Amino acid sequence: MTDTLLALATIFSQLSLLAFGGGNTILPEMQRQVVDIHHWMSPQDFSAMFALAQAAPGPNMMVVTLVGWHVAGWPGVLVTSLAKFGPSSLLTGVVLHLWQRFKDRPWRATVQAGLVPMTVGLVAASAALITEASTHAWGLAAIAAACALLTYKSKVHPLWVLAAGALLGLSGIGQV
Repeated sequence: MTDTLLALATIFSQLSLLAFGGGNTILPEMQRQVVDIHHWMSPQDFSAMFALAQAAPGPNMMVVTLVGWHVAGWPGVLVTSLAKFGPSSLLTGVVLHLWQRFKDRPWRATVQAGLVPMTVGLVAASAALITEASTHAWGLAAIAAACALLTYKSKVHPLWVLAAGALLGLSGIGQV
């Protein structure tokens, strides 16, 4: 159990420091670590935990806590939560202080502009990973693609698109 908790602490403290643009940007690496490397769960289990975490009220990174629970119970919850949120919170405090100190420097705008494409790429990788793990039938892939396209091309609220996609999936249309 100690080895598992140490592995969880190492993985999630590293992920904590890589989460540029929000917690969802680290989902591909989190999934790779807990599914492919450590074999603590299947891709479908990971996807289901992510969906449950997104549906639950509270922070959108509740998946971290669920992974900890799945792997090591209450000690896993404590270790993954502290490892994920501790290092990034400390780093954010330090960087925020420095960011304010250098607010009038011209390089600051360049750094901000450079972080945008990196963040977009990380979010896109997360979306691709969750879609791949969730769409085990071509019909589900079509529903996911249609929902993504509708969200991108229209002004329909994403929750309505999510509800429609969920109803289509539950109806069995996507299981073809």
